[in-house]
Amino acid sequence: MNFVAMDFETANGQRDSACSIALVVVRNDQIVDQFYTLIKPETYFSSRNSQIHGIYEDDVAQAPKFDQVWPHIAPFFTPQKLVVAHNATFDIGVLRSTLQHYDIPEPHYLALDTLTTSRRLYPQFKNHKLNTLCTNLEIPLENHHNALADSIACAKILIKEAQEFGTDPLKQVTKIIG
Repeated sequence: MNFVAMDFETANGQRDSACSIALVVVRNDQIVDQFYTLIKPETYFSSRNSQIHGIYEDDVAQAPKFDQVWPHIAPFFTPQKLVVAHNATFDIGVLRSTLQHYDIPEPHYLALDTLTTSRRLYPQFKNHKLNTLCTNLEIPLENHHNALADSIACAKILIKEAQEFGTDPLKQVTKIIG
């Protein structure tokens, strides 16, 4: 499979408060590239979110704002590209809201949610949280809630699903975004 796994972390409960993003490029079932950056959101940090992901306002003081990051990552969001996330509703919502915040048009791309695929393919698991899936599928996840660690784990989950079940069940839940 060829796809890009994506993960965002946010400064607070608002979807346009992205404070980090990671993209992991997979070609022929192999991770071939990765991108990670902190993002300086134009909003406050909640202590709850910072406790979860370990990113604080001081950490992003010199980081680029999202509109500076977008030109570097926009090529990954095209109608021919499959973008994958675990709990994609959240990550797609963060992307959509952040793009709107900066008046950047939303791109058209294909999206797949490994939360959805894992629920269909592994109904025997007690839950389908990212860390639970990684434990059950023996996928290392050492820094949960770090965008890069989570996107690598997401990529490995989809690779494992495709190898175990084929791509047909995955194609059935792929959505067009934008």
